[in-house]
Amino acid sequence: MEIYELIIFIVIIACLIIMAFISVYNRFQINVIRINEAEANIDSTLRKKFDLLNKSINIIKNETKEKNVLDKIKKLRSMKLNNFEFDRELIEAKNEFDSYVNKYPELKTNELFVNINYGLAETESEIEAFKKYYNDTITDYNKMVKTFPSNIVALISRYKKRAYFDKKEDKKDIQI
Repeated sequence: MEIYELIIFIVIIACLIIMAFISVYNRFQINVIRINEAEANIDSTLRKKFDLLNKSINIIKNETKEKNVLDKIKKLRSMKLNNFEFDRELIEAKNEFDSYVNKYPELKTNELFVNINYGLAETESEIEAFKKYYNDTITDYNKMVKTFPSNIVALISRYKKRAYFDKKEDKKDIQI
């Protein structure tokens, strides 16, 4: 009878280990789904920001008579960038856009331009919210990758630590 008790004990322990593995693996999967969701939201909002900046080119050209308006946007049309790089490029393009707003106050009287400027402000706040959600999710995910016992599941499943969504402006602000 003792050998049967030992076998049952081993089977119970093995089942508990498998259930714990499955539970942690499922938590990883939930975080991966949340990360993908956040990335998709960031991507669509960045595309919306790009489209708004792209629409503003002709308006700025017509109102200011400048020829090389938002050249960065024109170059971005043909470039293949990830969301991190795309965001940085759009930040620079938005800064150029803002310089036209400051340099040419008559742009503020153009209704289409005002609508684009308002849309850009909305997308900026949306992007910031999605970045925060993304970074919070990455924090949860990275904690699981680094802490015991979930790091064992991460090692077996080949999950690696992921990068946070950074902002170029933050790096400028830090350098005093």
